Amino acid sequence: MNETSVRRLLDGVLDVLDARAGHGGSPVPEPAAVLARIAAAATRLTRASHGAFVLVPSTAADQGGEGYTDVVTVGLGANPAEPVWSRERTTAGKGPSEAKPERLLVSGSATNGAGHPLPGGFPATTSVLRMPVYVEDTLFGQLLLADKLSGGDHDGADERGFTEHDEDAVAGLVTAMAPLIGMASAYGKVELRLRWLTAAQEITGVLLRGDDPAAALRLIAERARIVSGSAVGAIARPDERADQLVFDVVATEGPVPADASGLSVSVRGTATGQAFTTGEPVLVRDYGTLAATYQSGWSGATMPDLVTALDSAIAVPLTVGDLPVGVLLVARGHGTVPFDADDVQLVRMFASQAALALEFGRAEQDRHKLAVFENRERIAHDLHDLVIQRLFAVGLGLEGLGKLTTDAKAGALVSGFVHDLDRTIKDIRNSIFSLQHPVEAPGGVRADLLRLCLGLRGTLGFEPRLSFDGPLDTAIPAAMRADLLAVVDKALTHAARRAEATAATVEVVVDRAGRTLTTTVADNGAAHPGERAGQDGEIAELEVLAADWDGTFSIGGVPGAGTGLTWTVRLPRHDARTQGGHA
Repeated sequence: MNETSVRRLLDGVLDVLDARAGHGGSPVPEPAAVLARIAAAATRLTRASHGAFVLVPSTAADQGGEGYTDVVTVGLGANPAEPVWSRERTTAGKGPSEAKPERLLVSGSATNGAGHPLPGGFPATTSVLRMPVYVEDTLFGQLLLADKLSGGDHDGADERGFTEHDEDAVAGLVTAMAPLIGMASAYGKVELRLRWLTAAQEITGVLLRGDDPAAALRLIAERARIVSGSAVGAIARPDERADQLVFDVVATEGPVPADASGLSVSVRGTATGQAFTTGEPVLVRDYGTLAATYQSGWSGATMPDLVTALDSAIAVPLTVGDLPVGVLLVARGHGTVPFDADDVQLVRMFASQAALALEFGRAEQDRHKLAVFENRERIAHDLHDLVIQRLFAVGLGLEGLGKLTTDAKAGALVSGFVHDLDRTIKDIRNSIFSLQHPVEAPGGVRADLLRLCLGLRGTLGFEPRLSFDGPLDTAIPAAMRADLLAVVDKALTHAARRAEATAATVEVVVDRAGRTLTTTVADNGAAHPGERAGQDGEIAELEVLAADWDGTFSIGGVPGAGTGLTWTVRLPRHDARTQGGHA
């Protein structure tokens, strides 16, 4: 290599090192910038018309030798000075990157079909120079140069093609730049890992602030989609029987199609189910086609277009300890670079941290609930030990005072006050029960009725007043409980249909002997004629439910209130219905 070649080589090295500029003072430039600079420097060094840096293909373990390779070209396109990135398919060593490329110097005739694979965007060439690039004895890619330009003094070389001097100069450039390529590549991997860690920290912060867990799940799916460069990010959670997984959280670049949310897949025979049952990540290709085929045979359903367009996918379990709580799925569309083993590890790390954050968030919610329950318990004890006792003492005093008076009118007034105090004590006791039994917790008849009434607030536009009397939880069998809840549900639903109804009361009473259950639902609206005549289908069902238990049912006007419904049935005593229900 003569002095001119050495000078050009040094100029090329300096050009590449200038890639540090414009990166905010970072000691290591972006990997893409380094590769583009090397390709551009090599074209100038050899007077090539255009060049390319072709990376080693990324091929996942299950892809059967088929994968994609990244290619950066210079000297082509609308603006030859700008590098152009593309991704091209490679199969079994064919394509723009061979498994073990060697130096290649061809002059005179070399085209895309002449046995020297070139990137798809390259035009037919008259000369080709190929130089493999190794970083720490590992093949990183290859540098391709094509069509040496004629004219100018270039060490007396033949202007129609590349020379051995060009080959030596490019080899020197590649050798000098190998450490920088390695640093930039490592920097890119570290930066990607940092993006995953940043996303995980954001989710942890959201959950520890006590934000809505549903919003946190959406954030997990969205961040996983963005950082992984996927078309779709989704979270599937098991149903009550844990034999199906429901994709109730789906994130896409645009609005989520209505038919894409809420999809159910089996835990058996699917990639998502395999990740959930084994606790290990699953990497698949052509996910959309596989999912559509399986779903068609399993449930006969048709997968939405959003799913069928997916190709490479990673399903990673969301696990807390040894307990799987769901699956995180990220999937890319056809024509994009598929995931590889490094991607799987990064998604798995993110999923582990996200699952732990979800568990911490749930624990924080439980702590808040416990604080609320403790406060409710204190209030309930105060109401019972102080307020009820004082009201009871006042009631006894009034009852004694009523016996002392000889004025019949005054005695009737005092008796009325005592009755009102008695009802007030019952209402307070109902409130104490509501405080001590949270709506979401399972319980007896009282808890079920409370949960039902609170659940109908949105339909009614108000909260019905609920009162109990008698041993409801011990006297009412399980089969009758279901009918009782159905009666109250249908009665309040009918009250909601009356535009003039603005208040309702529900009274459920078991007599002291434990023989009769009486349920009264009253509201301040007027029943339509069909209801009172028994012509309404649902009202007729209540009459049948009463007859099943040897009871009675009536509906009519309530003086000063509006419409009242009374359902009275006999409580069974140790007969077959208490064990197995009724026909």
